[in-house]
Amino acid sequence: MKQRKLSASVHSVVRLADGFLKLDRFEFITDRHDGGTQRVTREVMHRGHAVGVLGYDPVRDEVVLINEFRPGCLIAGDNAYTDNLVAGGVAEGESPIAAAVREMQEETGLELREPVLVHPGAYVSSGGTSEKMVIVAGFVDTSHAAGIHGNPDEGEDILTVVLPAQEFIGRVRSAAITDLKTLVAGYWFAENRQRLKETELKTRD
Repeated sequence: MKQRKLSASVHSVVRLADGFLKLDRFEFITDRHDGGTQRVTREVMHRGHAVGVLGYDPVRDEVVLINEFRPGCLIAGDNAYTDNLVAGGVAEGESPIAAAVREMQEETGLELREPVLVHPGAYVSSGGTSEKMVIVAGFVDTSHAAGIHGNPDEGEDILTVVLPAQEFIGRVRSAAITDLKTLVAGYWFAENRQRLKETELKTRD
């Protein structure tokens, strides 16, 4: 059976919270798959769009991640400190590539070179938030990767983590990585690691 095109519209909206995270209660008018319409009430969180950044050193065959406190993990009953991609919000008027370069510098102190767009933006959880996550990858020099970074005014306490590429891929495939953006980047990296390594090393020769 051919799937018909459905539509939905906002009937009303009420702001419930207006802090770092903004929360609205929407009433929607939505088409039903079996015909007719219905009213649906949902709360939707807004925090803008963000970028996740995978830094790779093809000479040392290592990736750089970060470790920091993740409140959602703690509330869910898991380890509150996880190894994830460098990540942060994309400012209004800022390109995802520029945001990736900035976030890598802020969170690890490293320069991100030759950044490429891995994914232009996927919804983090479209049933409850309007946020999209862009994935960017680029080259770094992990011989200079160390220490604690972040913006102290934002309570950031970020430890730089360097992993051998194969260990990172193994953690992704074994589900030891529990952060979705890091998983997406990890599976992409597993497919493209050899190409990235050969291309960059050939450029340096």
